[in-house]
Amino acid sequence: MCASGAVTRSTLRQQIADALRDEVLAGRLQPGQEFTVKQIAEQYGVSATPVREALVDLSAQGLLDSDQHKGFRVHEYSVDDYRGMVDARSLVVDGVLRKVCRDGAVNGEALVSVRRRAEEASRAARSGDLDILIGYDLRFWRELGTLVGNPYITDFLHRLRVQGWVFAVPHLRGTPDPARWLWGGHEDLVDAVTLADGEGVRRVIAAYNAHSLEWADQLGER
Repeated sequence: MCASGAVTRSTLRQQIADALRDEVLAGRLQPGQEFTVKQIAEQYGVSATPVREALVDLSAQGLLDSDQHKGFRVHEYSVDDYRGMVDARSLVVDGVLRKVCRDGAVNGEALVSVRRRAEEASRAARSGDLDILIGYDLRFWRELGTLVGNPYITDFLHRLRVQGWVFAVPHLRGTPDPARWLWGGHEDLVDAVTLADGEGVRRVIAAYNAHSLEWADQLGER
């Protein structure tokens, strides 16, 4: 009985954390916005315990800040923070894909799902559909990361990408032409990985990093 209750609470805790993460990524919870455990518990109609645990989890992931007296607030990332994310992301991705390419051509069947995510993400980027892009982009990189068979690397890369989107969403939603700054090279990257083309992978990632840093420079000038 106790074990069943623990599983239920753990599942609820994860569901609340996922729902709040989606609220942040959708821009409905803005950077700096404050809220309490009580407010979230009432919003979702649940007890305070799983809500508090979910909020602590999101704080550990760098998405929320905890204030002992005021509750929690959405973390505000700076442009310099974003540049640091790009650098860290670059190092992790380079290591992941270098290993994939060094191990030889990837079995096509292993990339079927990744390619599907890539196609949807690229299409969303071209059309400027931010809501669709975020979901497919996160799944694309998570599935691509699993090719190395190291869950710690995969989780770290996923966390970096979520943090990057948390920073980017408020800025992109205030941009008249967001498609200009949405990277859509997912399919090119899958093509290079499929062929174990290390040089091709490096070109795609270098272009992606340059694109991201150019956008950061634009934001820094505002």
